[in-house]
Amino acid sequence: MNIDLLLSAYAHGIFPMADSREDRESFWVEPQQRAIMPINGFHVSKSLAKAIRQDRFEVTSDRDFAGVIRLCAESTDDRQETWINSDIEEAFLQLHQMGLAHSVECWRDGRMVGGLYGLAMGKAFFGESMFSRVTDASKVAMAWLVARMKLGGFALLDCQFMTEHLQSLGAIEISQKHYLELLEVALVDLRDQVSTVASPSPPDASSSAGAAGAAAGALSAGADWGALDRLLAESSFGFSTGVSSPGKFILHSLTQTS
Repeated sequence: MNIDLLLSAYAHGIFPMADSREDRESFWVEPQQRAIMPINGFHVSKSLAKAIRQDRFEVTSDRDFAGVIRLCAESTDDRQETWINSDIEEAFLQLHQMGLAHSVECWRDGRMVGGLYGLAMGKAFFGESMFSRVTDASKVAMAWLVARMKLGGFALLDCQFMTEHLQSLGAIEISQKHYLELLEVALVDLRDQVSTVASPSPPDASSSAGAAGAAAGALSAGADWGALDRLLAESSFGFSTGVSSPGKFILHSLTQTS
């Protein structure tokens, strides 16, 4: 998949999917209704708060991006087919190497049991997929992602399609027109730089991948994916309010209004 074309598509509110894991062809999707997670609207239930507070999982970022996307693409009892084919997987592995795609992983006893991945551009994060192999793993991963978005100055968390799972966490559905307005704001500081890969109309597949590589640094500007990691590295976790563990820090971050 052409990386220039892919980045331009996301900048215009379009993303790729496939009919199945084995399908070699991908198609472009522009849903009329779009699911987003309001950065300040994440819902933390009592049971989820307890799981986060007790640090039931070790949560990391970008430790095993390839493993996350591979597990997201696996079929499960409740999801026999996946839309992540090898073409999309390889494109996101390349985007990760460029510093534009990121993952969040949940670990227990050395085994990755949940996680998610997506694409960061400007102040937008385009969530692609998540997986869970034990109770609450994907919910905890999402909680850590939202905290990371808040602390890093992100403005838009795109969830693509609404599900019961996302709705229970606070996701809302908006029109594509409204979504594009929010996307414009999230990418406003990048318009000059993005113009090389996100032209006024979607480019054809002959675009050069070299332009995407040159623009990668500019596209990742605007928000700070690593802000959470630096705060967690401080012994006080950035606060003097009795926040004494990573999980408690995440809960504190989620309950703070900006």
